[in-house]
Amino acid sequence: MFARHLAMAGTLAAALMASTAARAQISDDQVKIGVLTDMNGPASTPTGQGSVTAAQMAIDDFGGKVLGKPISITIGDHQLKADIGASIARRWYDVDQVDLIVDVPVSAVGLAVQNIANEKKKLFITHSTGTADFHGKFCSPYAMQWVFDTRALAVGTADAVVKRGGDTWFFITDDYAFGHSLERDATSVITKNGGKVLGSVKPPLATPDLSSFVLQAQASKAKIIGIAGGPPNNMNEIKTGSEFGVFKGGQQMAALLALITDIHSLGLPAAQGLLLTTSFYWDMDDKTREWSKRYFAKMNRMPTMWQAGVYSSVMAYLNAIKEAGTDEPLKVAAKMREKPVEDFFSRNGKIRDDNLMVHDLWLVQVKTPEESKYPWDYYKILAKISGDDAFGPPDPACSMLKK
Repeated sequence: MFARHLAMAGTLAAALMASTAARAQISDDQVKIGVLTDMNGPASTPTGQGSVTAAQMAIDDFGGKVLGKPISITIGDHQLKADIGASIARRWYDVDQVDLIVDVPVSAVGLAVQNIANEKKKLFITHSTGTADFHGKFCSPYAMQWVFDTRALAVGTADAVVKRGGDTWFFITDDYAFGHSLERDATSVITKNGGKVLGSVKPPLATPDLSSFVLQAQASKAKIIGIAGGPPNNMNEIKTGSEFGVFKGGQQMAALLALITDIHSLGLPAAQGLLLTTSFYWDMDDKTREWSKRYFAKMNRMPTMWQAGVYSSVMAYLNAIKEAGTDEPLKVAAKMREKPVEDFFSRNGKIRDDNLMVHDLWLVQVKTPEESKYPWDYYKILAKISGDDAFGPPDPACSMLKK
């Protein structure tokens, strides 16, 4: 009898110890995710509240708890300023005990936040920042890049378009590092595949009148006018090109960065015929439609690839915590790399050793108004671009790679 009571006591003690150990695996008894984004500025439509909504949808779909502990969300507006973004990230990691920061549009802010994540040894997943330096010379065990990089969009578009006969190009390139990298990466693929770049013009960022630049591109007679830049120039160039009859004249425009919300803002009459590469399209199949319609019910617009990517990564992160039995950052990151990323957002996805999430992309063409049958029916899918082709091999400059 005494032995049985002793065994029962031992079992109870072991259970209590196991329970205590389990509690200790989740820091501060909660998992906190910070969405650091642009809430009111020029990036707020493709990121902003939509990214917050996507993150909250993932938390709700997961059940609101992981390993028995609550999952919460906090929101920050970095106003597209690196110093503000870094300051918020530092406070979140130090004071507010945020475990993971997501989103973070524009490269300067993203790199600043990555520095803080490295310093504090906390996780950061970027969705709306394109610089390939994230998984190249600045790669980090604490930072992942989930949706795209400049090489994938530029190379993916250029490779697919040249193979479809678009073998002469003229670039309108934003005159700063982002635009230059897009043109450089696209040019290398165009020439490798036997195409020619006939020239380029380089308007400064936020040029109010782009007419002269578009006219030069039109006069080049290139089959493809490459738009190597982001907002606001890229949309104004497409709109000006439509007004000047670029598409009617037999030329095509290829945007190396354009989002579905940009197309919605431009309207199909102006954007029709545009070629672009995207990581995600809401109307691709039943899985994309099911999630996107739930998102639409909350936001009254369809998601960008960045916003869909936020959901995908948050869900992958929470599943990794569950499987690892801890929210310890490096253990969670390692668990995330173990499994393929196959969900409504990602096809043939995998997180490489350099923490880049490689997945298939899609070359699409914007429909004419006559081809569009219902709201947000904007894209014709022309080709699948494999992730390995689009993103290319890992950068040897990444210190995380096994030498």
